[in-house]
Amino acid sequence: MRSVVISGVSTGIGFGLAQELGRQGIRVFGTIRDAALEASLRGPLGPDFVPLVLDVTDRAAIDRAAATVARETEGSGLFGLVNNAGICDPGPLANIAPEALRRHLEVNVIGVLNMVQAFLPLLRKSDAGRPGRIVNISSVSGKIAYPFMGAYAASKFGLEAMSDSLRRELMVYGVDVILIEPGSIDTPIWDKANHISKSFADTDYAPLFEYVDLVADNRRNAQPVSRVADRVLKGLTAAKPKTRYALPDKWLLYWMLPRLLPDRLLDRIIYKALDMKRVKV
Repeated sequence: MRSVVISGVSTGIGFGLAQELGRQGIRVFGTIRDAALEASLRGPLGPDFVPLVLDVTDRAAIDRAAATVARETEGSGLFGLVNNAGICDPGPLANIAPEALRRHLEVNVIGVLNMVQAFLPLLRKSDAGRPGRIVNISSVSGKIAYPFMGAYAASKFGLEAMSDSLRRELMVYGVDVILIEPGSIDTPIWDKANHISKSFADTDYAPLFEYVDLVADNRRNAQPVSRVADRVLKGLTAAKPKTRYALPDKWLLYWMLPRLLPDRLLDRIIYKALDMKRVKV
């Protein structure tokens, strides 16, 4: 049986991925931070799901999990490693605590590196006819940095760069690295958006956060997790996978058009779209 490690399977994209890969007959080793969730996940994720209790910032715990996977796979190695665990905590860079930026980098970038280093030996040992593959879940924010998403965007830009370097370095082992770049996805992360206006109510940007709250109301336009799962499967199984699979929002404004515009023009468009003249300075 082919085996894949997925980080962050308790909710959202990771949970959906684990379900889909399980239906494809792939054994999923899924990381969770709370051991109390083990029992509730075993049912929906199927009999071949194996929980790994760890935080991606805890290298010692990851190394122990890698040893567990090595024993469970009995020398057959890993078909894939999907780095999905991540955080997104929006806010203006002028006002967020530096620790918030540091936390994004620790989880979304260094956490991925921790997982790659720990599980790389098992990817190299894959008996699937080729070495295993690494699939990193990035974001549209790894290409375009919108206001109030600076900490998250910095981490995803970093993940994009690190993934490119890894792909080129790991060619010597035959281990490929694929990026998935989703736009808005229908996950529980939307439920957390309404705290932003309260967290920064005393800043100059407070009048703008009604816009951020409106983003949460647009959840109905977000793409289903199944679209991400489809791209991950392509990344893991295609004979010649792309280096990147983009899943842009349906509105051109949020993906392709901004990348074609001059920076200053895009700045003005965003300023006007957010009605940033409401900021009292």
